[in-house]
Amino acid sequence: MYYCCGITEKGTMPHNEDAMLIGKNVVISGASEQELQPPFITAVSDGVSGELSGELASKMCLELIRDIKYSRKAKLNEKLMDVHKQLVKFGSENSETYNMQATLCAIAVDEKENVSFINVGDSRLYRFRGGQIRQISRDQSLVQLLYEEGTITQAERRTHVHRNIIFPVLGNTTSEPKIDISSLDGCMEYGDVLLLCTDGLSDYLSPIDIQEILELPKSLPARLEMLVQKALDKGSSDNITVIAVVYCEE
Repeated sequence: MYYCCGITEKGTMPHNEDAMLIGKNVVISGASEQELQPPFITAVSDGVSGELSGELASKMCLELIRDIKYSRKAKLNEKLMDVHKQLVKFGSENSETYNMQATLCAIAVDEKENVSFINVGDSRLYRFRGGQIRQISRDQSLVQLLYEEGTITQAERRTHVHRNIIFPVLGNTTSEPKIDISSLDGCMEYGDVLLLCTDGLSDYLSPIDIQEILELPKSLPARLEMLVQKALDKGSSDNITVIAVVYCEE
């Protein structure tokens, strides 16, 4: 059994272009928690800033993913490309939704409890294990590419003028996204916390900031509330969504 909780918060923005999927619920405001039995997919999605109908794109993206019949035999890449094509089709039907796009960061747990992670864009997955945090996903962004080339430093990534430029994501009408799907070293261990978040959190909190809060002896929902508040206190001007998943022995 797995316990999953999350928060999605519009922050200082007038509306929320983030959404989260927990169980069969697509949540666009507030908090949610559930106990989940595999197989399942849980995810965060962020409507791409500057594109029309970002809030619709993220919500629709997760509704389509919710309806995937996931198992270890599922051809996940094909199913996610179908989600992309449905977003493109819907977005192309009128000018108000044209080129609506959404990032995706998700974990998929199959019936054998093998964990895969999915990434499209710059939302993130971290794993907190044994008191240490590690970023699992790789940002699909220009600043990540520049950092890997050695053109900019880690510190410069957070303030770079092009930090909001990401590679094609779900719904892009001109280029297909690169859907990263990888195994998470088999199964989760007891005590692990998998943390999914949008850039409204990760752009303002360092991994050490996140680690320090996850180490606290508080309930998981309380720690997520602290993460959201700390991001706001540090000047987050974006929507913030964060999900935590833990493995529970039955």
